[in-house]
Amino acid sequence: MSLEKPTYVLTITCPDAMGIVAAVAGFLADRGCFITESSHFGDVTTGRFFMRTVFQAGAGDPLDGPFTDDFAAIAGRFSMEWRLHDAQRRQRVLIMVSKLDHCLNDLLYRHRVGALKMDVAGVVSNHPDLAGLVAWRDIPFHHLPVTRDSKAAQEEKLIDLVEAENVEFVILARYMQIFSPALCRRLAGRAINIHHSFLPSFKGARPYHQAHVRGVKIIGATAHYVTEDLDEGPIIDQAVERVDHTHTPEELVAVGRDLESLVLARAVRAHLEHRVLLNGVKTVVFR
Repeated sequence: MSLEKPTYVLTITCPDAMGIVAAVAGFLADRGCFITESSHFGDVTTGRFFMRTVFQAGAGDPLDGPFTDDFAAIAGRFSMEWRLHDAQRRQRVLIMVSKLDHCLNDLLYRHRVGALKMDVAGVVSNHPDLAGLVAWRDIPFHHLPVTRDSKAAQEEKLIDLVEAENVEFVILARYMQIFSPALCRRLAGRAINIHHSFLPSFKGARPYHQAHVRGVKIIGATAHYVTEDLDEGPIIDQAVERVDHTHTPEELVAVGRDLESLVLARAVRAHLEHRVLLNGVKTVVFR
């Protein structure tokens, strides 16, 4: 099959049942679509089924009415929650950051070299420190300071920006402010945070110093979706590194910076490629 043909990603979540894979594959084959990648998983503990299928279109555009209308019959038969994505379309993202720039730098580099296929609509920060870095990349920078008294107004400005720029999801690249419950609900499934710890241990401030006091032998980082429960959102990616008694807190911070950048980038890429499906309080991430 030609690599020039339009490519689409079909994601499905539904109760587990016999015949789902065959029904989807048969539907696509009958319409001249060529499957290039397919992954599926049945969770025996929840009875839920998850599927991600990448295919090249046959005649016609799958996003047009006839294709989706016909697939709705199969979706109804299996009680599917499903979405069809144009794999070529770049999602618009907003990156949020405070003062630390390592995750932001990494994301902008990967974006520049094409490793993350997204359009950066802008960078938002509650501090002005990184304005120069962002301007150098020719990306809009939005300074939205926040205090206890101005938090609600600041979040309204953020939502206005998301809507004005048609932002599809938000990346918290070491943005050190807690979203209000209302904002968490507004961005449910559309905001990814990098937590500077291997959850669930050492939450809160100065996690590497907490780890040093406890003499840990392993540290890590966690990328997860933002929810109302602080640092308890569905986990997308994690990584760890072995350390020992010779590491100072500053050396742990340096190791942590590398892990945070890597884990956040992997999570963002998985989300961009529609590889992450929610499974209650956890996720299914197809590789």
